[in-house]
Amino acid sequence: MSDSTDSNGALAGASRALEPLENAANMVAAVAILLLMVLGVAQIILRTAFNTPITGYIDLVELSMASMAFLGAAYCQRLGAHIRMELLVGRVRGRNLWAMEVFGTLVAMFIIGVLIWYSAGHFWRSYTLGDTTIDAEFPVWPSKLIVPIAFTIWWLRLALQLFGYLRLFLDPSKAKVAVVTVKDVAEQAQDEIHEATGGVSTDDGESRT
Repeated sequence: MSDSTDSNGALAGASRALEPLENAANMVAAVAILLLMVLGVAQIILRTAFNTPITGYIDLVELSMASMAFLGAAYCQRLGAHIRMELLVGRVRGRNLWAMEVFGTLVAMFIIGVLIWYSAGHFWRSYTLGDTTIDAEFPVWPSKLIVPIAFTIWWLRLALQLFGYLRLFLDPSKAKVAVVTVKDVAEQAQDEIHEATGGVSTDDGESRT
């Protein structure tokens, strides 16, 4: 087996290994949204019909924000679902395209790395100080812990994409593994259908959107 095939397999394997973690984090975010909707309905019914609002409802809403906002970020990164400025990128081909992707990924990794550092510090301060919400006095640290965890998963996905883009920059003829590629509207729709019906990636680890 050639070195190129070995690297393809290793990168695709690493991408597939990270997918269950991304899917699980995204599922937790989805469940949090569902539970918040149920909680909101229950709050309206209990408050209106029985004049007995849920204790700490506002606090629970605030604590749930972190999971809904951040846990799906790595999943979206894998699918290429984050907002991208493709007016220029969509017109570039070959090494220039992969060089731009490498640069953009490095910038993203730096920013996410900084966010991991500071969000972890906020979590640790909240944990050591016993920080709680104002109304019901729920502990805040579990919600703050979600942020560095979510960002770390996101950073790992970016790292895999960086290796994928570097491979293509060095040799544009290699297979696209663990990277996001620019696709037209029809291809994006087809990939979204594939994802909705249970598909996650191609056999070589290439992102589906």
